[in-house]
Amino acid sequence: MKKKEFTLPFSGLKQGKHEFDYVINNEFFESFEYTEFNSTNIELKVIMNKSSTMLELELKAEGIVNVDCDLTSEPYDQLVSASLELVVKFGDEFNDEDDEILVIPHGAHQVNIAQYVYEMLVLAVPQKRVHPGVLDGTLKSEALVKLQELQPKDKRENKEDTDPRWDALKNIITDK
Repeated sequence: MKKKEFTLPFSGLKQGKHEFDYVINNEFFESFEYTEFNSTNIELKVIMNKSSTMLELELKAEGIVNVDCDLTSEPYDQLVSASLELVVKFGDEFNDEDDEILVIPHGAHQVNIAQYVYEMLVLAVPQKRVHPGVLDGTLKSEALVKLQELQPKDKRENKEDTDPRWDALKNIITDK
């Protein structure tokens, strides 16, 4: 899947809403040299509302990316859901400094949304990736066993063995 597949030609379209559907896989992310995902299967729907002065794009994506857990390095499927609204206006020169407004030259007849799709999907994946089996305790992994072994133990086995200087402070809470 090449970036040019995300070029939307609007010059021959009538005013009103137009729909474009894409299925995004790892090839798309590899074209941006992004290799954090093991595999991807994301459905993207782009709704373009064309008017005489501008284009309104609504991007909605849902699917699954297979990533490695940050704690155990075990691969798992992470659900992804993202949306983005983009306004394309016409101006004297190309300007993509604003995240929500894209300005393209008056003579342009197509717009490429690949960069916006890429950023939207990469940001939709949680920054800290934790396998669901780690959270509910069902994952059995060598890494988890080792983490539990290396977990700090409670220093004082006997809670009665306290510093006598602090005992007087404990009485302040209970005395009235």
